Amino acid sequence: MKRRTGSLVFGGVVILGVFAYLAWGAVGSNVVYFLTPGELLARTPEARGVAVRLGGMVEQGSVRWDAERRELRFRLQDGTHAVEVLSVGAPPQMFAEGMGAVVEGVFTDGVFRSHNVMVKHSNEYRAPQAGEQPAEYYRQLFRTQSR
Repeated sequence: MKRRTGSLVFGGVVILGVFAYLAWGAVGSNVVYFLTPGELLARTPEARGVAVRLGGMVEQGSVRWDAERRELRFRLQDGTHAVEVLSVGAPPQMFAEGMGAVVEGVFTDGVFRSHNVMVKHSNEYRAPQAGEQPAEYYRQLFRTQSR
């Protein structure tokens, strides 16, 4: 009887150990750090080639969209530092200069190569005025929020 109880306890400990190892390994490999441009540039050697989220404001006058190549280039800044971002694919519909954005990707060769661009949106709804185009509506909406 004691031998059987000992075997069950040992088996239970082994099973819990395996589950803990699998859970820890899954969490460790799926962690994505959130950094500002200044933090990314300060960590350049160890941040190079590692998947991170980079957050900041889209710098005024920095957005360049190449529709043929479907490439979006812009600079993301935190007030003191800025990082060049390259994203392949269409930008989000509400993407504009001067607004908050978070990009996911890797930093290599001085350029942040993004595979996902997320933009800040308002939690306040304002109906567009009669005849107002959607692009004008969003520009005005985000211009008032960033002040």
